[in-house]
Amino acid sequence: MKIAIAQIDCSLGDIASNCAKIPLYAKRAKEQGCDVIVFPEMIDTGYEMHTVQQVASSWTDQPFAVAKGAAGDSGMYLICGLSEREGEKIYNSIAVFDPAGSLTGKYRKTHLLSLDPVNEDHYLTAGDSVETVEIGGMKWGLSICYDLRFPEVSRSLMRRGAEVIVVCAAWPFPRQSHWKTLTAARAIENQSYVIATNRVGVDGPITFCGSSCIVDPYGNIIASGSDTSEELLAAEITQEAVTTLRQDMPIVKSRREDLYRLWESG
Repeated sequence: MKIAIAQIDCSLGDIASNCAKIPLYAKRAKEQGCDVIVFPEMIDTGYEMHTVQQVASSWTDQPFAVAKGAAGDSGMYLICGLSEREGEKIYNSIAVFDPAGSLTGKYRKTHLLSLDPVNEDHYLTAGDSVETVEIGGMKWGLSICYDLRFPEVSRSLMRRGAEVIVVCAAWPFPRQSHWKTLTAARAIENQSYVIATNRVGVDGPITFCGSSCIVDPYGNIIASGSDTSEELLAAEITQEAVTTLRQDMPIVKSRREDLYRLWESG
């Protein structure tokens, strides 16, 4: 299965301009023989909370419709970070569309960044569940940006059968080294692929660091992006690579749930 990452910039608050990139990159990925394309976090609105609060869309509006149409037109799976307005609440979400354009999965970011100047927790509502979807016979776990700092998220996904962990992000330059370390760590500790797609460009005071990557279950980077440029990355992944490593190095069998429960209660 061939996976594409769309490492893109966004125009803050310009829904039409941002949405126009979805079918463009999906078409390019299809021309390269890809089966799945993954986009970064909140690509419809950009990543500045005052703006998100003003222009976030319900999922009957343009961003959802464009992503749905791009999946159907290209005949690919499409995974996309979008805002999600539901009544008075706004979520930082991922939508997963199948090659027919049907919504087959969604995830709402469970860990909201409470750090200046972002303060997601002042504007957004946190999700309350971890989510997996099946794509190409493999189980994929969904996560968003700050979730990467919490190993419990990826471990919960792996224990639900995830062989691929997706990270849709808007990760900034000051912590670029953390991005590179944590994406590799999540792959190694869960013996899973990590498909980590990050923004480039600038939203207000935040400059994003790109460096999107596909990491194999052994921790090897098999595709990587630049720090600053929009680009399409692609790499092949196989279920066999996950299965073989987990059989050869069965770390799950060595887990001590009895101790972990004791530590948590203490």
